[in-house]
Amino acid sequence: MKIQCIALDLDRTTLRSDGTLSEENRRALEYAMERGAHVMIASGRAFATLPQDVLNMPGIEYAITSNGAAIYHVPTGKCLRRFLLSPPSVEQILALTREETISYEAFVDGRAYAAADYVRDPVKYGATPAAISYVQRTRQMEEDILGFIAAHIHELDSLDLVVRNEADKNRIWSYLRKNVAGVYITSSVSQLLEISHRDAGKHSGVQYILERLKLPREAVAAFGDGDNDADMLAYAGCGIAVANASPACLAAADFVTKTNDEDGVAYAIYQIL
Repeated sequence: MKIQCIALDLDRTTLRSDGTLSEENRRALEYAMERGAHVMIASGRAFATLPQDVLNMPGIEYAITSNGAAIYHVPTGKCLRRFLLSPPSVEQILALTREETISYEAFVDGRAYAAADYVRDPVKYGATPAAISYVQRTRQMEEDILGFIAAHIHELDSLDLVVRNEADKNRIWSYLRKNVAGVYITSSVSQLLEISHRDAGKHSGVQYILERLKLPREAVAAFGDGDNDADMLAYAGCGIAVANASPACLAAADFVTKTNDEDGVAYAIYQIL
């Protein structure tokens, strides 16, 4: 079937490792839109933290954010659908992780908030040195992040747990999956556990937008690199992983393109169109 829609993960997929959109990828997206393809963002980021060089591209219609917890119409900034975490789920998560050596991020109304100590020194909490600028640029610091979460417990799009290593992440992930109901848990990078409402997920967001566009899933090509993209790639008619993707993402893909730093999105778009 002809590809009529493209869903794009951003970080380490459409964007280069320095967080920029390459000219080659920009030209490929413009080419796709000129040929009539609908292009949507599908990101774990909050809406307010999406890069302007992508948002400002004429023709970008929709943004799936916070791993599918909130979906926006980009030209107007209107939130079309939102799944909020239930207060009991949040309370359970906080109670079960109280003794862990972790930090928290909270996404509220399209904005990202994080513990001040984490924002000041992300590397101490497991982030790579390359991520320092992104974290400090996009997170609003809260000296009392637990107090902030409690005050906004009815407004949370999603909640991130910032862990110090992969082993802790996998252990906490397994524990929460067994003991917290009503949540969708995923991960985009090694130091984050990303938790949203059970009906979220990028695949859910893509399905919602396709229903609006009256297109079948076979008409969408989805690009990703992380565990949080695997469900979306499996759902799409054409799931494409960049070569630098995680094992789970690679396993879910129909095809593997070049890395994000080799303009893998552009290379695949020209192939599929």
